[in-house]
Amino acid sequence: MLLKGKVWKYGENINTDVILPGRWCHLYLEEDLAKHCLEDLDPDFVKKASPGDIIVAGKNFGCGSSREIAPLAIKAAKVSCIIAPSFARIFYRNAINLGFPIFESDECYQKAETEDILEIDVASGIITNLTKNEKYSSTPFPEFMRMIIQKGGLKGYISERIKRS
Repeated sequence: MLLKGKVWKYGENINTDVILPGRWCHLYLEEDLAKHCLEDLDPDFVKKASPGDIIVAGKNFGCGSSREIAPLAIKAAKVSCIIAPSFARIFYRNAINLGFPIFESDECYQKAETEDILEIDVASGIITNLTKNEKYSSTPFPEFMRMIIQKGGLKGYISERIKRS
């Protein structure tokens, strides 16, 4: 599976309060969550971003509260993935459980810029910057995590496993 999109680059310690501000935590429809994605960090993000675009950010992405709707809002905004040197532990698991791919790569964070076009090979973890003709590495997911992502999240993965047994 390949992901391809334009980069939106942000700094370090992007917390769940700016990913989806608390005043919107009562929302539950994905299209409503998407409208408020990153609005306290970049108020025009949802107006500027296109489906498939990629967020590249600094270390500790998703720190703060454990709200599962933070990665859901990003996924609902049609972002294809996030690349950062590190993620808050709970955000990482919430993203995978929702079937939303996130990749750890300090090299990508250091070298990629807003509006670069990236292509990510999910199986190998290789990130190709098509704009700069560079390749960056990230830690590839274990097979079971790739399957969770491919099935759209933990619910789809478990449903598929139950069907097979």
